[in-house]
Amino acid sequence: MSSPDPRDEIVEHLPALRAFAMSLTRNGAAADDLVQDTIVKAWSKFDKFQEGTNLRAWLFTIQRNTFYSGRRKAKREVADTDGAFTDRLASKPDHDGRLAMADFQKAFAQLPDEQREALMLVGASGFSYEEAADMCGCAIGTIKSRANRARVRLVEMLGMDENSEMELTDQSTLAVLSANSGSVG
Repeated sequence: MSSPDPRDEIVEHLPALRAFAMSLTRNGAAADDLVQDTIVKAWSKFDKFQEGTNLRAWLFTIQRNTFYSGRRKAKREVADTDGAFTDRLASKPDHDGRLAMADFQKAFAQLPDEQREALMLVGASGFSYEEAADMCGCAIGTIKSRANRARVRLVEMLGMDENSEMELTDQSTLAVLSANSGSVG
């Protein structure tokens, strides 16, 4: 009996890849393009994937590298200083946390790319600090520092203190703000 083909598992990782792409691009169409480019590259380079290793981490690394390669190639970047593009990314939830979520999205979009990426990997996507550091090609301490600085900055931008409670039901958002996410383990 042969082991299952890891290519069959790619579909399971599409939602996480799309969420990570959205955090990087902040644009639905660009995120879809990034996910598609990631899958095409992964599929064409599947002979490089080492069976038994973390397929999700491998896909995220490809996506991250694809994003930053594209940024280096682009001569200009459209600034979203007023949040007009960010506001169109998703419909606002129909719960009491609607305003808090909009504020969070605006604040999250203002973080530097490296900090936003660190929070998405260790918070929302559930990778350990070690896995995130491997994907980003940096030290674990660097990822911890980026995530911590991002959390501190988000708390400042949202006007919160350590006793404030978030009125959000979105588990990914709560994970991003949680200092306990991303533990090595």
